Amino acid sequence: MTRRVVLPLVAIGIVGAAAAAAMAVPGLPARRDSVPTAHVTKGPLKLTVNSTGELRAGRTVTMVTPPVGGMLRIVTLVQTGMPVKSGDVVVEFDPADQQYQLEQAKSELDEAEQTIVKMKADAAVQGSQDEVALLTARFDVRRGELDTAGNEFIGALEAEKNKLSLEEARRRLAQLLEDVKSRAATNQASLAVSLEKRNKAQLSMQRAQQVIDSLVMRAPFDGVVSLKENRDASGGMIFYGMVLPEYRAGDQIWPGRPVADVIESGRMEVRAKIDESDRPNLVDGQNAIVEVDALPGEKFNARIGQLSGLASRANFFESASVTRLFDLSLQFENPDPRLKAGGSVRVTLDGKEMPNALHVPRQAVFDKNGKNYVFVKTGDRFEQRDVKVEQRTESRVVISGLNEGTEIALVDPTARTAGPGASTAPPVPGSGGTR
Repeated sequence: MTRRVVLPLVAIGIVGAAAAAAMAVPGLPARRDSVPTAHVTKGPLKLTVNSTGELRAGRTVTMVTPPVGGMLRIVTLVQTGMPVKSGDVVVEFDPADQQYQLEQAKSELDEAEQTIVKMKADAAVQGSQDEVALLTARFDVRRGELDTAGNEFIGALEAEKNKLSLEEARRRLAQLLEDVKSRAATNQASLAVSLEKRNKAQLSMQRAQQVIDSLVMRAPFDGVVSLKENRDASGGMIFYGMVLPEYRAGDQIWPGRPVADVIESGRMEVRAKIDESDRPNLVDGQNAIVEVDALPGEKFNARIGQLSGLASRANFFESASVTRLFDLSLQFENPDPRLKAGGSVRVTLDGKEMPNALHVPRQAVFDKNGKNYVFVKTGDRFEQRDVKVEQRTESRVVISGLNEGTEIALVDPTARTAGPGASTAPPVPGSGGTR
């Protein structure tokens, strides 16, 4: 009885150990027919780049509240989606406070000008009086000099009196000259102060007028108005998911707040991103075909207007190994008024053509630790071999290091199959790229 129980247990143990060993040791497929293969092809290959993007306005101008030192009240405001012509009023603010400042500056300017007129008149009168006083003083000095010249013919007492009178006249003339000079300098300084007050009043008036003019904001070109959200409507408290209203007539707004955008109409451009591996295949001015999802079946000719020289940085959640993307803008050759900003598009860019390129299917090239390799068929088995990738497209890879006609695997033959029907092919690349 004991032997009958032990023997089945031993058999079960042997079968379990064999199954575990089979699962622990990966092996190549027993038949090479189970691994799909392809051959290295040599011939012309056009590096056509495909990408997706969106339509954007060629120009967008944001209208910002002018710096006036206080809150403003919106009087006139064009609603979102309304078309405007160049020079049309989009936003107008209440100019009451600025008009008061302008009138005050005008009053100060008039006062300063009248003060200057009065000072100039007073200076003219004082100058005439000083001229008379100087003429009298010089006459007194001359008379004293004549009286002193005849001192030898008169008594000593009269002669001494003439000398004292001459000295007094000379001192009086010298003092009068100093007083005239001092009064002239004082009048000039006072006039300069009044002139500065007038200049200050003129600048204040000009500033007030400029502020009043800036309170009427006009469209710089033909376009469509898009109003901004009023972030002051909630009292400065903004919560996640809160819906803020747009600005409207009667709202008060602080200086420096964006009020509205004027989006240029009739001139659209395409903004897209391309993979860093496709960046060398593109140059400025290159032709492209744009298909707009909102206009199915229609194609528009465009050219590369601007191609970024720096890749966009990865965000906080992306690792450093993530493929970088370059910004790309396209200009339409013939603008179409049916094109609206925000629409999604598909872009096909005509890349250069390589006449004698060795290329293989993209899924045949594998990447590990920064090295590219393929599995070359050798007899009934596959051998891993390093290759150099020259160019990539959506479906093909230009390589070097293999000969034309070499048979290679399209899947990793060393990968373990997860179950019936499981695929061992590498992940399909994302949208964008070339083909």
